[in-house]
Amino acid sequence: MTTPPASPTPQSSKDTLAPLRASRRGYGVFWLKLGALIAVLVTLTPLVAVVYKALAPAPDLPDFPFWRYATTSLYLVIGVGVVALVLGTFSAWLVTLYEFPFRRFFSWALVLPLACPAFVLAYGWADFLDAASPLRSGWREAFGFDLPLNMRSLWGAIFVLSFAYFPYIYLTLRASFLSQSADMFDAARLLGLKPHQIFWRVALPLSRPALIAGLALTTMETLADYGAVNFLSVQTLTMGVVRAWSIFGSTALAAKLALVLIGAALLFLVTERFLRRGKRFAAGTARWRKQAPLPLSTGGKIAAVLFCTLLLMLGMLIPVVWLVAQAVHISPDWPRLISAAQSTLLLSSSGTALTLLLATLVVFGMRKNRLIGYLMSLGYATPGAVMAIGLLVPASLFWNQFALTSSLWLAFTLLLLAYAARLMASAYEPLQAGLTRLTPNLALAARTLGATQTEAVRRVELPLIRGTFLTAALLVFVDIAKELPATLILRPFELESLAVMADRYANDERLAQAAWPSLIILAVSILPSLYLSRRIERSGQNKS
Repeated sequence: MTTPPASPTPQSSKDTLAPLRASRRGYGVFWLKLGALIAVLVTLTPLVAVVYKALAPAPDLPDFPFWRYATTSLYLVIGVGVVALVLGTFSAWLVTLYEFPFRRFFSWALVLPLACPAFVLAYGWADFLDAASPLRSGWREAFGFDLPLNMRSLWGAIFVLSFAYFPYIYLTLRASFLSQSADMFDAARLLGLKPHQIFWRVALPLSRPALIAGLALTTMETLADYGAVNFLSVQTLTMGVVRAWSIFGSTALAAKLALVLIGAALLFLVTERFLRRGKRFAAGTARWRKQAPLPLSTGGKIAAVLFCTLLLMLGMLIPVVWLVAQAVHISPDWPRLISAAQSTLLLSSSGTALTLLLATLVVFGMRKNRLIGYLMSLGYATPGAVMAIGLLVPASLFWNQFALTSSLWLAFTLLLLAYAARLMASAYEPLQAGLTRLTPNLALAARTLGATQTEAVRRVELPLIRGTFLTAALLVFVDIAKELPATLILRPFELESLAVMADRYANDERLAQAAWPSLIILAVSILPSLYLSRRIERSGQNKS
């Protein structure tokens, strides 16, 4: 007796669907890696274009004082680096280890200068200490001589940028101090070390990576600054790039100056990586209890409060309050101000969305490639003016090849690409840090349950790092709102951001009008800066 043929089993149906699932999985991985490759090209294209344009023969270049610009940039970087290093290191150690009145207030308030664009501080200080200001006039009437306070000089730029960028060192060192073992400090005290000896011989050597990272950020931001040095009449390389393009109309000359800036950025990055190469700075795998702040004497408490108050006043309060006092005496051009605010919101939101999208593709599409992190860092270290010039080179070739005419949307797209090329590291680093804190078993478990790699990213990993995703979005949004040189070079003529509006007024010496867009940028930047400071403090507390 013959038996009927067996019906297909569930196992055989799974075998039938296996090639389809494998194809779908490979299809998703392909697009993820392709998107990551495109994101990397967005960062590299302007840099390669600058090198190509700078090395190409370009006859009849205008005479340009290159060495004066280069030496001024070098002096500025050294001056700002030294002053910001002292201010940031001492303030971070003070609010982390010692107990004094208003310590918790200063722990987050010292971040506020980071929310204030450097060009806003330059406007406020230059007007407050102007020769015709009430302070200088009253001093001359009272004492018969003038104060030697010329802010429109190299020393004035060092002063302004030092107080604008010392929070970078403060934030990185404070995060490092918070993560160090409380038992380690107790052991050092038992061995007879005094607090200042613990700082120099224990805490600071262990914080060398954070110190180097903060100093590198300060240096790169100083090199990239345009608004403050332009207003203070300090001729740096970044200012030279903008002038070579806007005044001389020479993309080739701008590219040659930009090539020097790219080389300087690469030098800083290689030096930073070399100083950290092959070294481990572990302070302990656990912090068994929270580090209790050390008491200060009465004189020490007064000195600590005065020092932190002075930092806050010089870094933000005095110039901002002065600008507010000037702004309230005039009525702004409300239609123009509202239009600039809308343009800034459009640029910041669009640029943030594009930058986060590209950074996310890189993080998940090339998660095991360490070279990508270096490339992203090189893009961030490159000034916005350089990115803008670098994008103009391939754009002009493309327009000439296809006989296209400039339009609002083409210029808008180039501007967004410039933002993404420079600021992708601001999104990449937080996302990469958040991803490294996740156990790989989560994604592997999703894959064993039938999810593709892209589905595991979308449904498992991305929701788990939404906190760092928000942090990255806030950082990029604020940076775009404050970005000036790239916006000046690439913006459509119909579009004016708050930063550009402030720069136009300031160049015309109409600082009261420039105060209004400047203060709006400051208001937008404060909350993200406070949020970042709070996340760092919570991160340190979670390790206790």
